Amino acid sequence: MGLAMSYLRVPPVLEGEADPARIARRVFGDPDWRRRVPVAPLDVGGVWQALHYLVTGDPWEGRQPEADAVCGGRLLTEDGADELGMDVIYLAPDRVKPAADHLAATPFGGVAGRFAPAVMVQAGVQDAGRMDAAARDRVLKPAYEALVGYFRAAADEGQALYKVMFPNA
Repeated sequence: MGLAMSYLRVPPVLEGEADPARIARRVFGDPDWRRRVPVAPLDVGGVWQALHYLVTGDPWEGRQPEADAVCGGRLLTEDGADELGMDVIYLAPDRVKPAADHLAATPFGGVAGRFAPAVMVQAGVQDAGRMDAAARDRVLKPAYEALVGYFRAAADEGQALYKVMFPNA
């Protein structure tokens, strides 16, 4: 079992609260949070690490702003399973905009050349061994394009992004 990732756009101040950790507990502390949020989350499921690899060329690291699209940000939960049942990564609005600009300026064709399942398996990219050649355009391209749009909307509205990671059933 691997990890799945979802993104949530949230205003920098929510119900008078500006502290990202407290906002995370308020939002994600409710088991029914997906139904209560005003903006639908973006679920990229288990392909989050493959997306990060395509964007940065590395399974975990990378430079800002491109690394902020998936793995970048501040971890708000050291062990999310204890309190929230998930790990939460916070990306402040001042980092959302440069990442959104980078993504918008980089069409999928600009990152698709990094798709090499055998190389990705060697690098430890989750689920890369299950990807065939068609997965690039069938799975990763729509996920990447959705990510571009989600970041753009968050940047346009001055929102923060919360990334939640949880066991992929």
